[in-house]
Amino acid sequence: MQFKISKELLVQIEQLIHQKADNELEILLNDMHHADIAEIFDELESEEAIYIFKILDSEITAEILTELEDDVREKLLRGLSAKEIAEELDELDTDDAADIIAELPQSKKEEVISELEDVEHAKDIVDLLRYDEDSAGGLMGKELVKVNENWNVLTCVKEMRIQAENVTRVHSIYVVDDENRLKGRLSLKDLLTTSTKTPISDVYIKKVDSVRVNDSNVEVARIMQKYDLEAIPVVDEMGRLVGRITIDDIVDVIKDEADKDYQLAAGISQDVEANDSILELTKARLPWLVLALFGGFISVTLLETFQGAMQFHKELFFFTPLIAAMAGNVGVQSSAIIVQGLANHSISGSIVNRLLKEISLSLLNGTILAVILFLGSHFLLNADIKIGITVTIALISVIIIASLIGTSIPLILNKFGIDPALATGPFITTSNDICGILIYFSIAKLILGF
Repeated sequence: MQFKISKELLVQIEQLIHQKADNELEILLNDMHHADIAEIFDELESEEAIYIFKILDSEITAEILTELEDDVREKLLRGLSAKEIAEELDELDTDDAADIIAELPQSKKEEVISELEDVEHAKDIVDLLRYDEDSAGGLMGKELVKVNENWNVLTCVKEMRIQAENVTRVHSIYVVDDENRLKGRLSLKDLLTTSTKTPISDVYIKKVDSVRVNDSNVEVARIMQKYDLEAIPVVDEMGRLVGRITIDDIVDVIKDEADKDYQLAAGISQDVEANDSILELTKARLPWLVLALFGGFISVTLLETFQGAMQFHKELFFFTPLIAAMAGNVGVQSSAIIVQGLANHSISGSIVNRLLKEISLSLLNGTILAVILFLGSHFLLNADIKIGITVTIALISVIIIASLIGTSIPLILNKFGIDPALATGPFITTSNDICGILIYFSIAKLILGF
């Protein structure tokens, strides 16, 4: 059954903290999953979370740290000494430990690293901190199991037992040469069913997917998703095995990218959350709102150039919001599908073929919608036949143009290395509003002659 925080549970925990009933708190929380405890920490005051943190076993609290929201973890770490933080990091894999240290102020980073008891663990963490956080090097952990291609099966088994003590999950066994260059991987089945005297070079699988330390995290996620990998080795520029990336790290990358694209599509220029300050939220939202405002000015200017329509065909203005809305909606639909396809690498073929397909689709949809609009304008709104024809032709034209804009802009942005998610939301909506109004009144002027 899925864990759910209740008001009664929070009240109970707060009372136990107030009473300093440490034993009762331990009994209550020790049976919970660390992710559930992290969820509870999100609901508590910082002082209460720190109090619980200090009475729980470090094996549990270390895992809790990795599950906390960034702002909650920051407040919690602020209340712990360098030695206390180091004790937690000694329990974590190197990649998780490096991520947490990276969030600390520079002065405290050095203090924490100096307090780490395991020297090798500390060296590995320092090594990981050198890499960009959005690269394969920034994602990888140092914990892995590797064997030498010159060993026999018996030697491998002995060495694997030693190495596996420091590895939480053994996804793969990697094979390297004397220079630590990645040569392949070893099947556990082959290892168990082969004679102990057999050289590893006779049984290991030479084909192995890998990524380089400087590859982007998005590219790593794409590769692991495509080939359905639970883990992937990381090599340096010389092909030497330096770490591995596991699926749990990639899930976080995929989630972060999805959140970023969603915010870009909504017209938010930087990564923010609902709990962020008013200033941060304003900085993220305002640029796109300013863009929309300028787009509105352009729309007003365009309408001024068609003042003659107001004098002779006032009913045209009743359909203006409809035309503008349809243009924006169609554009967002088209761009959203293209952005999704680009993200999934499912778009194939030439741009021309893609645009021709979009024209056919928009022509069909536009015709159906135009028929509905014509009938509605004539029978429900009692609009003149000539006005109805004008509006329906304009609607079909606007839908086709909006669809082409929504399709082409993400493709063009992607070609120039710009995130295509920028094309969705306010950008497409504003541009198509302007185009829709221009097309609508231009067609009206041709047909009605004002």
